[in-house]
Amino acid sequence: MNSHFFAMLARMKYINRWALMRNIQEESICQHSMETAAFAHALALIKNKYFGGSLNADRAAVLALYHDMPEIITGDLPTPVKYFNEDMKEVYSKVEENACTKLLSMLPEELKEDFSPLFFKEEKDEYLWKIVKAADKISALTKCLEEQKAGNREFDSALKGTEKAIRDMKMAEADYFLDTFLPSFSLTLDEQN
Repeated sequence: MNSHFFAMLARMKYINRWALMRNIQEESICQHSMETAAFAHALALIKNKYFGGSLNADRAAVLALYHDMPEIITGDLPTPVKYFNEDMKEVYSKVEENACTKLLSMLPEELKEDFSPLFFKEEKDEYLWKIVKAADKISALTKCLEEQKAGNREFDSALKGTEKAIRDMKMAEADYFLDTFLPSFSLTLDEQN
């Protein structure tokens, strides 16, 4: 039996984010997922090193790597649409769940159990998924900063709202990341050296 799972995963590079916004640099969900995985890994390590955590940072990175894979089927629905109201959130959640089921059905039977927790959240990974959510928002924030740095004011409001959303999560590791690493995203390459 042929499995289409990884051929579908490879299509992540064709799904662009920020559809409602004018972008100076387009960003695919593939690029975003890699960056989110790196940030999730860092957030888990920060939690462990500075804030008494005992998280599996590698697991956080893997969860983040796959977190937007359902968008291969659903597309990247803009946040204002996705969260327009409770009805819309509920409908989109069901659409996303169906996409996850479809993607898992593409795997050989023996691998489905291993991949299922990457699509359907398990209680044991609850805090790791919170880490992934924070990393996802940090990735959006860095995109806003990069667009702003390139002179695109289209992302000004998104930048403020996203930073506030991260701070409102009340996660010491996310605040540490913002305070320690975020300022460099506003610098040029020469300034970073």
